Amino acid sequence: MENFETQNQENTNTEFHSRLDMTELQQSLEQVKAEIGKVIIGQESMIEHLLVALLSNGHVLIEGVPGVAKTITAKLLAKTVDVGFSRIQFTPDLMPSDILGTSIFNVKNSEFEFKKGPIFSSFILIDEINRSPAKTQSALFEVMEERQITMDGKQYEMQEPFLVVATQNPIEHEGTYRLPEAQLDRFLFKINVGYPNLTQEIEIIKNQHENKLEDKTDAVQKVISGAQLKSYQQLVKDVVVETQLLEYIAKIIVNTRENQFLYLGASPRASLALLTASKSFASVRGRDFVTPEDIKEASYAVLRHRVMVSPEREMEGLTADEIIRQILEAIEIPR
Repeated sequence: MENFETQNQENTNTEFHSRLDMTELQQSLEQVKAEIGKVIIGQESMIEHLLVALLSNGHVLIEGVPGVAKTITAKLLAKTVDVGFSRIQFTPDLMPSDILGTSIFNVKNSEFEFKKGPIFSSFILIDEINRSPAKTQSALFEVMEERQITMDGKQYEMQEPFLVVATQNPIEHEGTYRLPEAQLDRFLFKINVGYPNLTQEIEIIKNQHENKLEDKTDAVQKVISGAQLKSYQQLVKDVVVETQLLEYIAKIIVNTRENQFLYLGASPRASLALLTASKSFASVRGRDFVTPEDIKEASYAVLRHRVMVSPEREMEGLTADEIIRQILEAIEIPR
């Protein structure tokens, strides 16, 4: 490991440092964090993972009990980026046309016209995604994967950047529908959000008491333009990944398929997601090269929703995160 880090430090001082300049990207992300921090106390991990997903141009599923700032954090992130924003509240009676749009007959020209739905935006917040049945959820399959929808035989391209952030409650099961594996696999990350600690809870209460604004989100300003975000996403693609780290990613993914505690392993899409997320984690930290720590940190959010724990182990209380930790500990870190 020491040789690998020494090599990376030498490369940083020479070729890598002069090849990619991460200064503007880092400064912009710090500004975004500062703006969100005006309202949100704590939840640093969720915010960082959302920023990584933003750089990766990947979708995010946020899971947590009510009241832990899932929805408002996503809204605040959208507010810091100067792109179109659309919020869709999923309910049991929501239809695919309520999301995608529908064709309406125009009496004036005697032709059908396609009226675009709320999915036609850049930043999409889907609240309580597991509230709608399979028919409605399936409407997201094409648009999340291919950034396009097909209606009446015609394809409509989504404008870039295009990011879906969805929330769901893991506790309440009445009136909810489990997301199919095919849809889960289209999310780059699944972020688990927990309760704040005592210090953060006190800060939340103080912030609410001292803040007299009727709408706290009014204090949050736009930081990044759509053009800037696209340039950052392009910059992340150029982050260097050594061959041994590509092999390290492959070993992690293959191990999930061969693990005796897992009923379902990760797909090749997970390999690509882990690669992209690792590059973004490196960029957030101001580096233009990936380290094993970037890969390990990205592994949990990339894999936890793509693997299925065997029923026997699940009854014993074993979680996907625990199995992922065991896999990471078992695989030798590249040197």
